[in-house]
Amino acid sequence: MNSQKETLEIIERGAAEILIHEELVERLKSKRPLRVKAGFDPTAPDLHLGHTVLINKMRQFQDLGHQVIFLIGDFTGLIGDPTGKNTTRPPMTPEEVAENAKTYKEQIFKILDPDLTEVRFNSEWMEKFTPAQMIQLAARHTVARMLERDDFQKRYSGGQPIAIHELLYPLVQGYDSIALQADVELGGTDQTFNLLVGRELQKQYGQPSQIVLTMPLLEGLDGVQKMSKSVGNYVGITEVADEMFGKLMSISDQLMWRYFELLSFRPLHEVEKFRVEIKEGLNPRDVKFLLAEEVIARFHNQAAATRARENFISRFQKGQLPDNLPEVSVTAGEGIALANLLKEAGLVGSTSDAHRMVKQGAVRIDGERIADSRQLMASSQVLIIQVGKRRFAKVTTLK
Repeated sequence: MNSQKETLEIIERGAAEILIHEELVERLKSKRPLRVKAGFDPTAPDLHLGHTVLINKMRQFQDLGHQVIFLIGDFTGLIGDPTGKNTTRPPMTPEEVAENAKTYKEQIFKILDPDLTEVRFNSEWMEKFTPAQMIQLAARHTVARMLERDDFQKRYSGGQPIAIHELLYPLVQGYDSIALQADVELGGTDQTFNLLVGRELQKQYGQPSQIVLTMPLLEGLDGVQKMSKSVGNYVGITEVADEMFGKLMSISDQLMWRYFELLSFRPLHEVEKFRVEIKEGLNPRDVKFLLAEEVIARFHNQAAATRARENFISRFQKGQLPDNLPEVSVTAGEGIALANLLKEAGLVGSTSDAHRMVKQGAVRIDGERIADSRQLMASSQVLIIQVGKRRFAKVTTLK
């Protein structure tokens, strides 16, 4: 069993801020399992490593014996979180929210223990709200307080519209904490305002105010902007092992330490030992190998992580094709456009991606760079296709 000091060190690892720290210490002294909540709006079907920073922290609380609640914001997802936005989000349909929520449940258990995780949907209580109850909730906060939010303030000052329903978002998120009787709520640093609204509302509803623990926003592969699919600097947790490994090996040596702190479960004293060994002459690449293998083993398995490392070494250090080259068959009929072939082979996500990759000179067939994404590919061929630096496949075109 961990001592109080060790428990706090685990909880504090990587945290940006804990409000209020003394209250957390007092609740930990009670020895009862704390109810630890983190909410995720299902706005996209796939999670990336940036999302897992919070989920990793949830797992740490879980390992310490606390009750973790993974809240899927299927109701708040219909509103759209205004955090960090300079315009009103377009509303999602209930069908989109439901489909994305399904994939979230499948993905989070690569980190969390399913037997120890309470999965909830905030539609459970919010869809039962009457108009009168919503008015009563709205009466507990002022417009002036809402406009203290940095993003609302900027939009108001800049003459950008703020829709009334956006002002409800922090209140609904705050009410989630009341419904779940949360002791601790986790969120990114951009969520501090919303988390504090929950803390204040709990007090007004006669509950002990939750502790707010914020985590940093993970920088993407570029080391500058936060990880985001729209920016393209992300590592998706459902990506193939070779793709994940190559992306993680592309980060800078400096950014590697940030990833160790927020993505790795290795004890910090081990990470510090790596720092010392690098100063003494160890190649940073070898430490990055360990980070990439750990992450890939979590989302695939250890065998896949080992293969990805071997394939990476073969490609980048020996100039060879990867072992276990994926083999794909695609029906070409009387001929298939290269862009469609790439999509059917699973080497790109869409034909527009294929056109873009060809235009960038990132597509090779049998080692030769291809310049025309509309080029017709005949049937009854076996092609070694490379897209970018890390995606390879042996493609057979069928009649």
